[in-house]
Amino acid sequence: MSTLMVQGATSDAGKSALVTGLCRLLARRNLSVAPFKPQNMALNSAVTADGGEIGRAQAVQAQAAGILPRTDMNPVLLKPNSDQGSQIIVQGRAAATMEARDYHSYKQAVRPAVLESYRRLARQYQIILAEGAGSPAEINLRENDIANMGFAEAVDCPVILVADIDRGGVFAHLVGTLELLTESERARIKGFVINRFRGDSALLQPGLEWLEQRTNIPVLGVLPYLHQLHLEAEDSLNREAVTVAGDGIKVILPALPRLSNHTDFDPLRLHPQVDLRMIHAGQSIPAADLIILPGSKSVRRDLEWLRKQGWEQAIQRHLRYGGKVLGICGGFQMLGQAINDPHGMEGEPGESPGLGLLEMHTVLQTEKQLHNVTGRLLLEYTDVCGYEIHAGFSQGTALERPLVDLGVRSDGAISPDRQVMGAYLHGLFESAESCDSLLRWAGLSDPQTPDYRLLREQGIDRLADAMAQHLDLGAIDELLGLAG
Repeated sequence: MSTLMVQGATSDAGKSALVTGLCRLLARRNLSVAPFKPQNMALNSAVTADGGEIGRAQAVQAQAAGILPRTDMNPVLLKPNSDQGSQIIVQGRAAATMEARDYHSYKQAVRPAVLESYRRLARQYQIILAEGAGSPAEINLRENDIANMGFAEAVDCPVILVADIDRGGVFAHLVGTLELLTESERARIKGFVINRFRGDSALLQPGLEWLEQRTNIPVLGVLPYLHQLHLEAEDSLNREAVTVAGDGIKVILPALPRLSNHTDFDPLRLHPQVDLRMIHAGQSIPAADLIILPGSKSVRRDLEWLRKQGWEQAIQRHLRYGGKVLGICGGFQMLGQAINDPHGMEGEPGESPGLGLLEMHTVLQTEKQLHNVTGRLLLEYTDVCGYEIHAGFSQGTALERPLVDLGVRSDGAISPDRQVMGAYLHGLFESAESCDSLLRWAGLSDPQTPDYRLLREQGIDRLADAMAQHLDLGAIDELLGLAG
């Protein structure tokens, strides 16, 4: 078994993409490879084959490697529910909710779980591709580090440092990062990768030569800026997300402060018949055919934000003019009459009034529901598959008209006038059949939904192909012990 770690000079430098592409390249060679991220902070998550929760990026990397995602691939997941606090997921299960200052000390307690997960993967796979979090040069976070060099030193693995040239200052990012590392940490960095380069590579060459002379570390490749590349985002709203300006139906959704699992809407972003717009704070709320209320890590706080932004009145006006409203997970809870958080699972304990569009109320519970499911979308009895990640339990007469039949149980609700509906199920738009059904309900007469799963695979393959062309794979093989 060999391990290689990818760290970034900044957040969003391209760590996840580099690991994803390398997973696909190694899998093409029939090598047994698994992704690993010791600590992740993300509100986009996935349910694993072993029934836990990990960051969405590690699930995509597992897909690139041709294996099923497991909780060991991301043993610590932080899900922010406020500016200062997060829910702490350890080996797939919610372990605590705490503020950043408390977690800084708690890291030492979860370090054994990180190493235990790593060792389990190491016993089963030839290669582990580990991904850092943020930057290894965050001086205030170095103590008890498990996310970057603390992990690399613990398992004694080499590191590739990636930086994003599209942001500017790439040489300062790389050299500055090195300057802030200890001598032993600097010795672990065996190569640089420069990401998202546009333009004439000849103009970059003098800088590359200077960098190698200055640091005595080789540049392993310069990856081009891949226009219109679709990869599911690790966490924040992707600044480079591919969006197709469709002309068939208008869909809007609020950019909630604590929006979670916004990858639900990637199939709509890529749909040639859908004009999808995300509305941010302070923006006017335009007319649309469909309003979607997305998932949230802090439903009551985000519902309060919605009201302050004028969405409650906008939704009522939208419905009076015949528009449709769909809620997913936290957005589904908002559609009911009340949301009660007696244990303070997402903030201060208490109850908030819902939008009152569905006859139901929701209570947040201490045990989170984590399921991968398949079933039938009851609009037109089409197949649907997806996943559930929620702490809420909803009750009420609205649930007597469910949206999804999961065989042993049902999920969601459809209002008597069929204008409003929702469900806990994420992934409603991923299959072409269920997406077609939902778009017909929203008013699109002849939907022709692309195969989203194929588009996702094509994005991974395109990334891997670019890396095969622009990276020194021989040098990477040497770092992995595969050369010779």
